Amino acid sequence: MSVALILEDMPESQEMLREVAQQAFPGMRVRFESSVAGALKIIDQFQFDLALIDLSLPDGDGTTVVEAMVSRFPNSMIVVATIFDDDAHLFPALRAGAQGYLLKDQTPEQLVVQLRGISEGRPPLSPAIARRLLDHFHVGQQPVPAEAGTERVQLSPREREILIHLARGISITDIGTEIGISRHTVSDHVKSIYRKLNITSRAEAALQAKSMGLV
Repeated sequence: MSVALILEDMPESQEMLREVAQQAFPGMRVRFESSVAGALKIIDQFQFDLALIDLSLPDGDGTTVVEAMVSRFPNSMIVVATIFDDDAHLFPALRAGAQGYLLKDQTPEQLVVQLRGISEGRPPLSPAIARRLLDHFHVGQQPVPAEAGTERVQLSPREREILIHLARGISITDIGTEIGISRHTVSDHVKSIYRKLNITSRAEAALQAKSMGLV
């Protein structure tokens, strides 16, 4: 592998994913895009051997880029790297053709191992996602259609936990330390919280947390 596309709009997550890609595949060159539109434009101009694609972007859903890359680069390794572990994100991404689905709340070292594993034919999923798939088929549920996902407008348990900390004025770094995840993963969750609740500040986050009975 020689060139990777990293589709991610958070600078800290961009850097983390760059390090993961280059540790998994030494010598890998990286190009960044932070929007769906930018990614769709750049894949018409350059060949990519690897793509790490976030799903929640300022102008849309990264699944659109997964579909476009599968069509344009059928031999490339296209992997979702996200914080979302719910059916409403997982199944549309896999249906679009993603060859892997990794959760960014793992350590970079774990992500490196999993990324190498995907290239070697090992299970292309973070352990939590693999368990979710097994549970899903064990109980005989049906995947949530992409357009149906009501969970998209609801906060996950982790997001609710982080919203409580935000409302209490705790810094991003300290939130990460307290709940045992990296600072960049907290930032990703905050981004998701703000978008879901249609807010832009900690003050609004505090008001929302209060209205939801969290504080």
